Parts: sequence; structure tokens; C-alpha cells
Amino acid sequence: MIYRFNSITEYHRAAGLPKPAHPLISVVHMEDMTRPMAEAPYSIIFDFYSIAQKKMDLVKFKYGQQDSDFDEGVLFFMSPGQRFTIDAVQAGHRPEGWMILIHPDFLWHTNLAKTIKHYDFFSYAVHEALHLSDKEKVQLTTIAGNIEQEYQTIDRFSQGVIIAQLELLLTYAERFYQRQFITRKQNNHEILGQLEALLDDHFAAKKGLPSVNLIAGQLHVSPGYLSSLLKSLTGLNTQQHVHQKLIELAKEKLSTTQLTVSEIAYELGFEHLQSFSKLFKTKTSLSPLEFRQSFN
Repeated sequence: MIYRFNSITEYHRAAGLPKPAHPLISVVHMEDMTRPMAEAPYSIIFDFYSIAQKKMDLVKFKYGQQDSDFDEGVLFFMSPGQRFTIDAVQAGHRPEGWMILIHPDFLWHTNLAKTIKHYDFFSYAVHEALHLSDKEKVQLTTIAGNIEQEYQTIDRFSQGVIIAQLELLLTYAERFYQRQFITRKQNNHEILGQLEALLDDHFAAKKGLPSVNLIAGQLHVSPGYLSSLLKSLTGLNTQQHVHQKLIELAKEKLSTTQLTVSEIAYELGFEHLQSFSKLFKTKTSLSPLEFRQSFN
């Protein structure tokens, strides 16, 4: 079952919550929800932004292709039209946490209307939840409380104050994601290994140059998340990893085969020899022919 909500008011009604104090922004406390959405499994799609801190120790859920592996607290970021799935709920579960619901109209005529799309965690085609420490939960819960207090008495300063609080929360989230990239080394290095294997198979099959979107899709993460993760692990983004693998293969072919430079360029997915030669020289300071001659 899929439930789609066009407005914050509509979601409040479905969850058994009072009418929102402001139609375009709301802080929802999970424990105040009096009406269960449905029996699991079910999915929810909002036509507005959602930032949710939830304790999910008795709930089995998915963000993208991954099951949650933390129990104490997770933070989810959803853009309009994204999907969150509850797979199972244990008997006796009571939801805990909060959600900030932000309609896109609330962001009109603010800088955040443009910059919110630049935060990778809002653009994840396959969501990666942010796992929070106790200290981090307190910091973000305080900000959510400030936002809730501000929209109770609206004046000409309220929108600016709320936008500033949202920007502060998003800045903290960026910091915490960077911490997560470091602390979840095993999972992250598994993705790195999968990337290497994927590139090996792709070039071996002579399928041409893989796009960043193609690679991210096959690894079940978004392009932005993959590049951020790789940058934190290796200092290189996804495109740079592709180029690195390509140069390794080109060097191998130039030094161990009799293929012409044009044939090698074609095998590696280049339509034009000039593009291959330019990239090779940029990365090695030698033309393909100069590199080959260095072995003779």
C-alpha cells in the first residue's frame, strides 16, 4: 500500500494530529500520532520536504535497498516525491521522535529555495539514513524545538528565523554525514570494492565509458552520495575514479599489446581519438604514443 500526501494538513489528518498551526511548516512529535497509518508493509510519499528523527528499534524499515542496522536513532531526509517504506512493526511499538515537514511554498523568495537541492542527502535516489549519537540528537532536537516555537506566533521576522534554523540544522547534518563516512568504514569500503569490480566488468565487456549515474544506480546509491563517500575515502570523486581506471587499462594495453592508439581508444569507449589522447596526456603528462615509446 502506498500513501501519498499532497499537503501537511492532509498528513496531520491521516495521522490523527491536530490541524497544523502553520499550513506550510510543521514539527510533528511521533508520540502525538493517534492513528496508525496502516498495517505493514506500506510506503509513504510526501509532496513536501521531510526531516525526521526516529527511534526505530521495533520497526524494520528500508532506506533504498538497505535495512536499518542501527536501533537508537536515525535521521531521514526526503524530498517531494521520494518514498519511505515500513516493512514490519513489532507488537507494542510506539513511535518516538519528531518530523519537520516543509512545504516548498514556504521556501519561496529565500536562498534556501535554491540551496536545499544542493544538499546530497535530499537528492539521494536511494536514501542513506544518518545515524546519530546522543549528543547529535540533542543538538538537532533543540533546533526542531526552536522552529516549532517560532511558527506559533507569526510576524514579519518568523520566516527568516525559521529559515536560519533550517540552514543550521542542514549544516549540522552535513558535518554528521562526514563523521558517518569515517565511522562506517566497513560498509563504505565494501562500496569501494564493488565500484572497482563494477568498473573492471564494464570495461572488460567493452560497453563504452560508464556515466556516473549508471555507476551509482548499479551500486544502489545516488550520484551525489557516491561522490561524497568516495571523496571522503580516497580524495577522488566518481568521475575521477572512472578516469583512474581508464588510464590504468590504457597503460596496460599500450605496453602489452600491438593495438593502435585508435583501437585502444575505441575499446575504452571513446568516440574520438583526440578526446582519449587529451585525457591521457592530462593524467600522465605523456601522449599515448610517448608512453608506448618509453617501453621500447
